[in-house]
Amino acid sequence: MVNARPSPSHQARILLASNRGPISFTVEDDGTLTPRRGGGGLVSGLSAIGDDIESVWVCAALTEGDRAATRQGKLGDPSVRMLDIDAGTFARAYNGIANSTLWFVHHLIYNTPTTPVFGASFRREWASYEAYNTAFAEALAEAAAPGATVLVQDYHLSLTPRLLRKLRPDLRIGHFSHTPWAPPDYYRLLPDDIARDVLVGILGADRAGFLTRRWASAFADCCEAVLGAEVDRAAMTVTHDGRTTRLGVHPLGADGDFLRERAHRPDVDSRLAALREAVGDRRTIVRVDRTELSKNIVRGLHAYRHLLRTRPEWLDRVVHIAFAYPSRHDLPEYREYTASVLRTAVEINDEFGTPTWQPVLLAVDDDFARSLAAYRLADVALVNPIRDGMNLVAKEVPVVSDEGCALVLSREAGAFEELGDDAVTVNPYDIIATAEALHTALTMPAAERADRCKRLAAAGTALPPSAWFLEQYQALKDDQLQE
Repeated sequence: MVNARPSPSHQARILLASNRGPISFTVEDDGTLTPRRGGGGLVSGLSAIGDDIESVWVCAALTEGDRAATRQGKLGDPSVRMLDIDAGTFARAYNGIANSTLWFVHHLIYNTPTTPVFGASFRREWASYEAYNTAFAEALAEAAAPGATVLVQDYHLSLTPRLLRKLRPDLRIGHFSHTPWAPPDYYRLLPDDIARDVLVGILGADRAGFLTRRWASAFADCCEAVLGAEVDRAAMTVTHDGRTTRLGVHPLGADGDFLRERAHRPDVDSRLAALREAVGDRRTIVRVDRTELSKNIVRGLHAYRHLLRTRPEWLDRVVHIAFAYPSRHDLPEYREYTASVLRTAVEINDEFGTPTWQPVLLAVDDDFARSLAAYRLADVALVNPIRDGMNLVAKEVPVVSDEGCALVLSREAGAFEELGDDAVTVNPYDIIATAEALHTALTMPAAERADRCKRLAAAGTALPPSAWFLEQYQALKDDQLQE
């Protein structure tokens, strides 16, 4: 089922496991493979540990280029171990379970009168998810030096800690959830045995990490309700089947230094000039999201339309810049949602637009430089997810904004725990209240807006990616010393 490049001659003292790795490959027309190095918190965090510690990153081959590079032994990086999991197994595990089941449960986005339906096809998907997690556990067990530290990332690999624990009980294992965690009543939508398996899988770790205390507490509540586990909420521990797992809270922040430098490169400046020409002297409401069901883009557009309908003073005086990048278009729900975003934006422009004013500037193609340009131009940032593990956009816009922006923030975003005091808070389902929040943000005095923005930027960069990663690594080591 799995082909991996030959094992390195050494075994690593620290290992990272994630679905997506630090490098990807594209097959060119002539058959050559072009590598592209990824960025992000995991990459910078692992590099921050230092060259004196042998490390290995175990990830899945996601594309045909990745698979070709793996089979041909052309990864070019001895610290990366890419797993060539059977394409059908991978698709069922990734799309069927990770993205269409666990993601939907933790974000509370099922249309419960009709979904989910856990039948025979679901059980086949679950078997693939088990096989996918087993492949990771076996690769980690093979590559880990005695007593090594393993950091397992996210809902794709919920079963890996327990599977790895069985193979290598000598290892220090951490698991980190980048999503929210569902409360027990909703979590129990899952079949009983699978609800147990996911919890027990994560409890195979010595430490389970979460973005906020709210999500950590929900996980503990599920362990208590579903497994009958012993939960010490003061000590943040869960004890089940004779083992105790510590819970950690590590709120991932924005990389302020990188953002400030990247936002002032020439490609961003040129896109900023184009946006300024399109906007003119009007105020701006900016959102940047993937077309992900939980991001609540359509309700945000409805709120903007309600603002224009009920506050005519904003007609021809504000532009909503909405950059909604495609996400998971192999799933029908996501294709339909993207179509709804496009349709709603067109309706608003048809209702209110004039020959000299386009109320909504919508783009659905990914352009990071353009997003940074929008950040710089923002008077108001709209971040209104119905549920979000963190939401880094809420932390990034205040860092980059040229004049200081007001933040309209959903109370259901993980970032609300850190940013709520200086944001304009909204219930993400209430479009009338969201419209009023937009009005409040647009009319906020410049001095107050600038002061709030400075505080938001400071809070949003308090734990940048490298520090966030090192904090988890150090916590695992500290736990070991205390045992």
